[in-house]
Amino acid sequence: MPSYNSQDYLHHCLDTVVQGGQEVEVIVVDDGSTDRTAEIAREYCKRFPGIVRLEQKENGGHGSAVNKGLEVATGKFFKVVDSDDWLNIPAYMEALSTLRSMSTIDLLITNYVYEYSYNGKHFVVRYGNIFPKGKVISWEKMQRGRLSQMLLMHSMIYRTDLLRECGLKLPEHTFYVDNLVAYLPLPYVKSLVYIDCDLYRYFIGRPDQSVNTQVMIRRIDQQLRVTRAMITAYDVFNEIECKNLRRHMLHYLSMMVAITVIHINIAEDKEINCKADELWDFIRQYDEKLYVALRRSFINLCVDLARKTGRNVTLYGLNVAKRIYKFS
Repeated sequence: MPSYNSQDYLHHCLDTVVQGGQEVEVIVVDDGSTDRTAEIAREYCKRFPGIVRLEQKENGGHGSAVNKGLEVATGKFFKVVDSDDWLNIPAYMEALSTLRSMSTIDLLITNYVYEYSYNGKHFVVRYGNIFPKGKVISWEKMQRGRLSQMLLMHSMIYRTDLLRECGLKLPEHTFYVDNLVAYLPLPYVKSLVYIDCDLYRYFIGRPDQSVNTQVMIRRIDQQLRVTRAMITAYDVFNEIECKNLRRHMLHYLSMMVAITVIHINIAEDKEINCKADELWDFIRQYDEKLYVALRRSFINLCVDLARKTGRNVTLYGLNVAKRIYKFS
């Protein structure tokens, strides 16, 4: 549980996660907080001995905190739960039961729910049309999904050793690294199970949240860093043999590039605006075939058309993207 100045919501998150009992190890990683985060975590360590533990470190960002959690984790499976989010208890029990009975799988996929604080609404991302329910399968059995059905970190529980085998190490002082958690281990996954339960509740609406539009513009270099890391992680056309997995990974890359370019285009700063062409040049120089595939993807064709039409249309395009991907 990466935690930085989380005193206002850490209680809520911990109250749900500790319901897993003694077979769950809850690692609160205090990433150099200056508020009562560590104090609250210590309270839970005392109340739930053998379940909750606290790891403290100097501030290094979300990725650094995840790295620390993975370094010290002793559990068979590993899930990142951000401290401002929470888990649904009945779904949690179902997920634990599945992991207990299918203990050799590489990945468990569940639904996740966007919880919008500003209007009290929520949106559930389900995968029942993509994966059979409750069956151990490989990527070959994966079906094509809708644009909004991304496999994000919130929907994934990995086998811990798999994350270590793939050498997962996230960059420090960088937001948006959850995309690396959801993308980099995929080719290492040989067995997976999907269960139709709404486990993860993803809170949307804090003014300082990383997916807030103005925050994303200010942190565009970090979004670019993550996007480039994903682009260069694999030669998707030659290294990824399974066409279903390749299609998903290309879709993920298309989404990352589109979201990045949209925020670059709406920034009222010429120094930022030039970064879109720089990103496309980077992709073309790295892999011409990938460049063509991403450039011709539906979402990026729309982004390019909006850019040529004007900033107001780009802003409209951003709102459309938000409706598709539900990220803000």
